[in-house]
Amino acid sequence: MGNVHRITRRLCVLAALAVFTTASGQSKIGTTAVPFLGIHVGPRAVSMGGASAAVGGDASGLYYNPGSLSRSASSQFYASYSDWLVDTRFTWMGAVIRLGESAFGLSLTQLDYGEEDVTTVLQPDGTGEKWGARDMAVALTYAHNLTDRFSLGGSVKMIQTRVWNERASAFALDIGLLFRTQFHDMKLGMSISNFGTDLRMDGRDLYRRIDLDPDASGNNEAIVSRLKTDDWPLPLFFRVGLSLDVIRAGDIRWTLACDALRPSDNTETVHAGTEIALYDRFFLRSGYKSLFREDSEEGLTLGCGVHVPSGGRFSLCLDYTYADFGLFKDIQMMAIGIQF
Repeated sequence: MGNVHRITRRLCVLAALAVFTTASGQSKIGTTAVPFLGIHVGPRAVSMGGASAAVGGDASGLYYNPGSLSRSASSQFYASYSDWLVDTRFTWMGAVIRLGESAFGLSLTQLDYGEEDVTTVLQPDGTGEKWGARDMAVALTYAHNLTDRFSLGGSVKMIQTRVWNERASAFALDIGLLFRTQFHDMKLGMSISNFGTDLRMDGRDLYRRIDLDPDASGNNEAIVSRLKTDDWPLPLFFRVGLSLDVIRAGDIRWTLACDALRPSDNTETVHAGTEIALYDRFFLRSGYKSLFREDSEEGLTLGCGVHVPSGGRFSLCLDYTYADFGLFKDIQMMAIGIQF
């Protein structure tokens, strides 16, 4: 037990140093593929400013910290939807099954860019075809309570992006841990997300007929070639977070949370949030995203939720989130879930 605690403390100190000692690094915006992996999921976590690495308790841990899943009080299923930027649609679904000191999870993340008519110079009104684009990730997660205070978990993830007839796929791993300290049960969480293979687009539109020597006669003028595309890395996210129940008296709970995030494709930032729970049935939440990041369009987040018992062990969960997105105005997210 003592060895586990000492190792955990050392890991957390090293993680915090790794985040904050590079706060003046370069931005690296646009240097990775599939940026949809950076969209925060789960109305509870989003309305708390995305500060959820050390909060735990719900299915959004599948995204922020797989090590928190085994601390969930019950099995859960959540599905959320939002109209995302520039007429795109963002959907996330997650399920967690508790089995003793362990938990299994499955999640689906999808960003749909919609469809448009295919037009050409000769057919400006359309060819009858449609083109579209979509990003998707599916993850399988396992977490286990190693002690009464220390949990560890990981996810195996398949990622795919599609633009018309071209596709690319990659595999990635997420690893997370959650430690409940002896200081008023304050929780400390850490996770690394999207450590995996690169993406390379491939598809039928990249195949072209080519004449290798147009000045020569008698050669094959219709050799099939394939245009080579570059490999692009996945965005790697490193999170360190803490959360504390400032008030836990009777049927009232007030939680504060804060995350430090270091992404490989942007500058470091901090997310902060809070939640007030009444009777574990009614919830009010607020937060602020992307603190200390220059030129960020993200900011204030607000949300609420209600858990309605439906008889037996089941309860229905309804959540709503509002997020200010600067020039893009606001983003609203709604979710429905079942706890059992």
